[in-house]
Amino acid sequence: MIRFSAKLPAGCLILALAVTLAPASDIFPYPFRIEQLDNGLKIVSIPLENPDIIAYYTIVRSGSRNEVEPGKSGFAHFFEHMMFKGTKQVPRPAYDDFLTRLGAGTNGYTTDDYTCYYVVFAGRDNLEEVVRTEADRFLNLYYDEEMIKTEAPVIEGEYLASVSNPGRRLNELLRDTAFEAHSYKHTTLGYLRDIQDMPNQYAYSQLYKKRFYAPDNTLLLVAGDFDHARLMELVRANYGAWEKSNYELVTPVEPPQKAPKRAHLPWPGPTLARLAVGFHGPAFSDAVSDKAALDLLAAVAFDSSSPLVQRLVREEQKCLSLNARFGDNRDPGLLLFSAVVKNDDDLAYVEAEILRELERLKKEPVSEEDLARIKSNMKYSLADALGTTDGVAGTLAFYINLTGDPGTLNRLFALYDRITPADIRAAAAKFFRPENSTTVTLTGGGAR
Repeated sequence: MIRFSAKLPAGCLILALAVTLAPASDIFPYPFRIEQLDNGLKIVSIPLENPDIIAYYTIVRSGSRNEVEPGKSGFAHFFEHMMFKGTKQVPRPAYDDFLTRLGAGTNGYTTDDYTCYYVVFAGRDNLEEVVRTEADRFLNLYYDEEMIKTEAPVIEGEYLASVSNPGRRLNELLRDTAFEAHSYKHTTLGYLRDIQDMPNQYAYSQLYKKRFYAPDNTLLLVAGDFDHARLMELVRANYGAWEKSNYELVTPVEPPQKAPKRAHLPWPGPTLARLAVGFHGPAFSDAVSDKAALDLLAAVAFDSSSPLVQRLVREEQKCLSLNARFGDNRDPGLLLFSAVVKNDDDLAYVEAEILRELERLKKEPVSEEDLARIKSNMKYSLADALGTTDGVAGTLAFYINLTGDPGTLNRLFALYDRITPADIRAAAAKFFRPENSTTVTLTGGGAR
């Protein structure tokens, strides 16, 4: 999926330093620096000319991928909530007052592969206090068993609100059906039974923090109006005592799927029918062509102007929507084709038309003209996303979790440029096999 954001004590040893100046041909136009402390904390610094604004992102490699133990699904998202509880030095009310005084925007979000926390604020004079305060909550987060018990019903309410949406419930069913072993089997919210058991998981939460909320599993991404040398001085002073984990995550390997899978979800109330067809695909790569070729296939053959979408949505009016997306994941994920279908009786027809289009793509190359148009559109979209300080940081936060290197964005777009119609056809033939498919449907209430 092509995704762009809209949004040590003194004397500590620096293990590595890299300064990269962006060549004029690169899609990412800003120079960046990468440094790493001896405790493993990586710092990506992107000074920008945008006056006053600084985006301070903390990226922890903690997501659904990390939840490999039975009964512990949804814990990465749960822990994201706990990270806003404060410390003994800066409790939650004081943290909120600090953000209000700065006029700062802050939040966090959890994905399959990482959790991101960000603060966007004005004034380079405030950098010292932001670094000190953010370092304090990552090194000294404090909560007790009662605080976990209080937060658990909030998470359960969030889950119930999510699965009241038919589309989200269908996605949950698709993942649970398609995956057998890998932890991508569950969404970031996790299973309801595990969420309901979280009040009893105080001891495990402490273990989770020790394993994953550690400098060797964390990256600081700072973009905006600041001095790099001053930033590093503050980072060394405030994060240097953070102890590394040395924990090595081992994710289960998903076995090859050998037969098609199907599942159906009857919805208790009136709703339009929904269809999702997923295929196991490759992990993200900025070097191997398969993932990039599939991204371009989805954009060419299933965008709003494609013949199939035009016919099923506008001409025949069988679907309210029809789209394709392939998320970028550290491990192999799913290539997903989904549709909201106006009439239950048309589900089989829409599914057949999607599969017919995929068979065509195995045999017929996409046009050079369409491919060039999509590549150009992607570049314009990225340029627009990189027009603000928060846009730079938010876009890089997504890609940098995959490789740890801001240069991955340049390599990815260079790879897109090299993809040919023959590459797309080869990727389609490799992954769009019947035995590699999972199809889920949802109907309910006779809505039309």
